[in-house]
Amino acid sequence: MKEKILVTGGTGYIGSHTAVELINSGYEVVIVDDLSNSQYEVLDGIEKITGTRPVFAEFDLCDERALTDFFAQHGDIKAIIHFAASKAVGESVQKPLLYYKNNILSLILLLEAMQRLGIANIVFSSSCTVYGQPDQLPVTEATPFKPAESPYGNTKQVGEEILRDNCRAVPATQAISLRYFNPVGAHASALIGELPQGVPGNLVPFITQTAAGIREQLLVFGKDYDTPDGSAMRDYIHVVDLAKAHVIAVQRLLSGQQKSNYEFFNLGTGKGLTVLEIIEVFERVNNLKLNYKIVDRRPGDIEKIYADTALANQELHWRTELGVEEMMRSAWKWQQHILKNA
Repeated sequence: MKEKILVTGGTGYIGSHTAVELINSGYEVVIVDDLSNSQYEVLDGIEKITGTRPVFAEFDLCDERALTDFFAQHGDIKAIIHFAASKAVGESVQKPLLYYKNNILSLILLLEAMQRLGIANIVFSSSCTVYGQPDQLPVTEATPFKPAESPYGNTKQVGEEILRDNCRAVPATQAISLRYFNPVGAHASALIGELPQGVPGNLVPFITQTAAGIREQLLVFGKDYDTPDGSAMRDYIHVVDLAKAHVIAVQRLLSGQQKSNYEFFNLGTGKGLTVLEIIEVFERVNNLKLNYKIVDRRPGDIEKIYADTALANQELHWRTELGVEEMMRSAWKWQQHILKNA
């Protein structure tokens, strides 16, 4: 009998790719999503890729009654991957209370439900934003947290603290936080990808929408950062590589391979690329020219960050396989799929 995995936020960008990798690895997938930043049709893409349609429940995890009713029907879940959260740095600066409610309350209610039902295993969708602007690069798991540069980043810091404290208080709980850097790209089939509602908060969807003529101009925030070309630097990771790491984390929990009941890992490529470098790669591999303008810095953004991935490579036996050219090629292929099926 297949082990059942709950994926919260599973019709979202990273969640949908992880659902595909879980199904391909032989797990039964159940998705909960309120569709606030995703679409029901994502389930069609998952089904076309895998041949299996996940069980789907539409509700807000902050709705305690709906969560209780859900678990009454799915008490046999073996592990949870918790993606469901608001995730745009810029929006979080403007709407901090929304982010604290959605991201913190949902985690607390989920952990309470796990304890009631005896579900031990959870993989938490964390972020490199927990480090703020580090004093030294690359970032290792030993890098201390600094004050978050945005409410979004703070919700990930607090989320990790809640998990750590809960694991201390409830030793039967097993948790892994995956601190990922900047996921980009799309599935090779172009049947699922990043599909933000409204104006994108992330760079690559803005790039692809500008290339497609949906956006008139791409704004590059910052021209005086301490980087080779003055634009901000990030560690970009292909979403499929990231999804596979979540499957490995679930397997680690279910097989009891953890060194402690709360672990955390950086997931990135270990290489920093600037915004202007990403634009150059996108233009080159897709033979396109982008209309972009360099403007002042954006509140909440950090200057530069990239990962030391040695711990994840060693402990999870995971490493990235897809490079930046494939990231930009697949992102554009996905945008073309969206236009074709609009």
